[in-house]
Amino acid sequence: MERLERARRLAGEAGIDALLVTPGADLRYLTGYAAKPLERLTCLVVPADGQPFLVAPTLEVSAAEAAGVAVEIVAWNETDDPFALLAGRLGPARRIALDDEMWASRVLALRDRLPEAEQVLAGPVLTQLRMRKDAAEIEALREAAAAIDRVHARMGEWLRAGRTEREVGHDIARAIIDEGHEHVDFVIVGSGPNGASPHHEVSDRVIETGDPVVVDIGGTTPAGYCSDSTRNYLVGGPPDPRYAEAYDVLHEAQAAQRAYARPGVSAESVDRVGREIIAAAGFGDLFIHRTGHGIGTQTHEEPYIVEGNDLVLEPGMAFSIEPGIYHPGRFGARIEDIAVCTDDGLEVLNRTERRLVVLG
Repeated sequence: MERLERARRLAGEAGIDALLVTPGADLRYLTGYAAKPLERLTCLVVPADGQPFLVAPTLEVSAAEAAGVAVEIVAWNETDDPFALLAGRLGPARRIALDDEMWASRVLALRDRLPEAEQVLAGPVLTQLRMRKDAAEIEALREAAAAIDRVHARMGEWLRAGRTEREVGHDIARAIIDEGHEHVDFVIVGSGPNGASPHHEVSDRVIETGDPVVVDIGGTTPAGYCSDSTRNYLVGGPPDPRYAEAYDVLHEAQAAQRAYARPGVSAESVDRVGREIIAAAGFGDLFIHRTGHGIGTQTHEEPYIVEGNDLVLEPGMAFSIEPGIYHPGRFGARIEDIAVCTDDGLEVLNRTERRLVVLG
């Protein structure tokens, strides 16, 4: 209920009459309920002045109760109009904030039932809550990081010449679950030239001796928090000299960013520290994405570590530090850790080897 009260207060301060939140990360954050995104409407309503309530189909009420939803549940039956029910319970509203990922069909239905209400995004309000993790959330992120570290520590079991990226990816996916995750969110196995595509995922390419391989993996734990870590492997050797040079530069840049990031510095300045090192070495045009993203109940959330984001980092903010260098048609490399700002520094949650790991 503390999160709901904070959301209610922030909504009032922003001149919003009510927050409306449908299934997704925001709903789970506020209530603990990981509702299924069904065609039937489930929607949390948090009035700025009044008690929150959850509109839910009758057949989902038991699931909401089992999840520990601590607000009134307003059930609706198959022949009811849930949008009219919601509007009637809410009453007159001048300005309503809808969660950023609400389906367009629901946005338009709410516009029809609440024609006098201005619709705005709830993200600016909910981001203020989710971006600053409390002690329990940080511990959940530690556990998620340790789980994905255990998968990276086992990479020698699967990653070797003669196997396809897809075969290795299947083994990694099983291990993500075995090591403590509830869901596999993504598996990237980018071997040789495929490593130059940051979001390559997997293919039927056969891994060859001497290939560098980018392995970026993550999942969601039963607590609802995400892991995300990228490490780099060499299948036998020796490496391409240009790759070895690029990797040394990347390692230096990521280490400098980890040493620099802390409360009181801006998100964009963390990006700049690593980017300047990579550019000075002649690889600047090959660093083609931001340095990082926030992480919590979603793999990508605020704060984003990128040029143009002058947000000042604060204790409790959790984010990735993941510079990369990508040479099209030849190789790619990325080093990624999840870190969280402490009161006076930075706690890096991933602990596995950041230097190039040679397998086989």
